[in-house]
Amino acid sequence: MMKYIHVYALFLMVVFHPSYGQNQTNVTQDNFSKAHNGYSESQLKEAATSKVPMGQVRNIKQARNGDILIAGTGGGVFRYDGKSFTNLTYGKIDPLIYWDVLEDRKGNLWFASRDSGVYYYNGKTFQHFTTREGLASNQVMFIYEDKAGVIWFGTGGGVSRYDGESFRNFTTKEGLPNDDITTIMEDKTGKLWFGTRGDAFFYDGKTFTVFRNKDGKAFHNVFSIIEDRKGNIWLGADGLWRYDGSTFTKVSQRGVYAIIEDKKGNIWTTGCVSPPYGEVWALSRYDAKSLYDEMPTVTEIMSGPPAFLALLEANDGSIWFGSVGAVYRYDGKTITDFKSKEGKR
Repeated sequence: MMKYIHVYALFLMVVFHPSYGQNQTNVTQDNFSKAHNGYSESQLKEAATSKVPMGQVRNIKQARNGDILIAGTGGGVFRYDGKSFTNLTYGKIDPLIYWDVLEDRKGNLWFASRDSGVYYYNGKTFQHFTTREGLASNQVMFIYEDKAGVIWFGTGGGVSRYDGESFRNFTTKEGLPNDDITTIMEDKTGKLWFGTRGDAFFYDGKTFTVFRNKDGKAFHNVFSIIEDRKGNIWLGADGLWRYDGSTFTKVSQRGVYAIIEDKKGNIWTTGCVSPPYGEVWALSRYDAKSLYDEMPTVTEIMSGPPAFLALLEANDGSIWFGSVGAVYRYDGKTITDFKSKEGKR
């Protein structure tokens, strides 16, 4: 129980404290091996050699072949092939704290680490990118590939754009409203949307613009932005918001860490039920038929603590979500907890 309290307290500090870790954005690899942001060497080794992902599961993506890719803050990045988990990083690169993973259109893998930059894996060899190679910061929270195949990195010190040969960095010196990037999304018009721990903004290729609600207030602590099939923008700030191209509408008071739209048009979120620091978190589904009602129908699929974070709809329609300490799959009827001995909850 005490171990859980320690991990959960660390999670709250990492997620909600804007300055946490910023003085470590240029930590070298040697220095990082001495202090893993609250995790001991033995804890990271235990997580890395586990048969399932442990720690805080921050992001879940799907590979082109359908495998599930899972990035967590303890133990490395895992691949699930439908039968078992494989740690892609343990024994190959340091057992770091990872925040994101991406398979690009060419099949290469990218791993974003909490304090040691980005690793690139082409299936044979690893390449390490840090501030020495041109990255804006070694604290990398998010990786995104745009429609042109350009890779964007959201870091604790700005945005890095990588075209396959060199980096171009955007910071407050170049007009960036906030340097602490949490998420990136390109909409159908080619506009890039950025969530940050400060003011969220969009980029039209020339200008960075803070977007504001009808009261003129900027959106803060935005960890997820998506565009639905109708072209609406959804984001999580002090609740769940929808933007139709002209007006921002607050859909729910519930806190939001991650957002997805499923194949049926339902909106799913993970987040704190009573933000900003409530103890109860939930995986919630907003029914597609009631999304535009004054009070949409919301179904809590699972609630707790622990805090629920990463979120993905797999090709088969199952919903994958991560928490502080585990990863789950929901097939519409049953929740599979891969960490539990029984495998079900």
